[in-house]
Amino acid sequence: MASQLSRTAPPAKHANVQPIVTTQVLPSAVPLMALSTGFWAFKTLAAAHELDLFSRLAGGAGITVAGLTEALGLHPRPAEMLLTGCAALGLLEKTDGRYRNTPLSEAYLVRGKPYYFGGFVQMADKRLYAGWGKLAEALCTNRPTTWDPAVQSSMFDDEDPTMLALFWEAMHSLSTMTARKLGEAVDLGHFRRLLDIGGGSGAYDIELCKQYGELRATVFDLPHVAAIAAGKITEAGVTDRIKTVGGNFFEQLPGDHDVHLLSMILHDWDEAKNRALLRRSFEALPSGGAVVISELLVNDEKTGPAPAALMSLNMLIETEGRNYTPAEYSAWLEEAGFRHIETVWFDAPAANGAVIGRKP
Repeated sequence: MASQLSRTAPPAKHANVQPIVTTQVLPSAVPLMALSTGFWAFKTLAAAHELDLFSRLAGGAGITVAGLTEALGLHPRPAEMLLTGCAALGLLEKTDGRYRNTPLSEAYLVRGKPYYFGGFVQMADKRLYAGWGKLAEALCTNRPTTWDPAVQSSMFDDEDPTMLALFWEAMHSLSTMTARKLGEAVDLGHFRRLLDIGGGSGAYDIELCKQYGELRATVFDLPHVAAIAAGKITEAGVTDRIKTVGGNFFEQLPGDHDVHLLSMILHDWDEAKNRALLRRSFEALPSGGAVVISELLVNDEKTGPAPAALMSLNMLIETEGRNYTPAEYSAWLEEAGFRHIETVWFDAPAANGAVIGRKP
């Protein structure tokens, strides 16, 4: 006699039994495809920028496939593919057979424009891309991959002048628009003297002084970086309002400033160094002064957002730091003596918010 549990046993006579079919519902694999091929879009942008495509099309100039073939000496096949790819990514638009810059490319990818972003594109391509290719190594060793710790004490000690110039041009690109958004989100109108700690090329100071007519600023960074900032400040025509001072912010901070800015600085360093730097900031500020920490902030739950979480991984391949949370910064500020601590959120390329502390 067949078992009652037998899968081959026939149904009872005259029973109207329908087989039950269970189909597993799977999530779409499309997001995985998008993640897996994300570098395709980046390398398309990087190659177009390297070939100066967007600068060639500045001011509304259009180009055909045949025109690009002739201008760059390309074969028609890759010329057409590049233009199609850039159009698909929203970097170009096509009308009457001619490709032109979209407003995005015209504003940010044309050399010489005030908010030119190409410096960061170039650094990501020439420096970060190779470092990210060794991310698994960085995860296993807890060591950076874009420079050799056995040779340098930090990424900022790179003696390669080409790489240094590339890095600081990238930081200027990334900082310019972020500074503009920071100035719109955080009211600096009642401050008069800004100390930009680790101020790099001076992009934040140039933008913030444009927004706040009474503000004066000092870029404080390593001497060779302060020299780069001096050049940018001269180009911007604001030498009467912004000065540069060379030094090491782990050793001292200039006095006579009522607001300190730490933009994309604390994510470079470990917790101990950051807490020491915030204590030094507190000591240097007058009563009523404030410190502004501008960063891509990881949320307090440490689940995102993606730009901050991925920037944190970028710090793994570049530095000893990571991207921190508002709660972490707030705790360190309070420990240093700051009060009335708040987080202000905004949307910019290099920051999504600022944590602000005030000295009683």
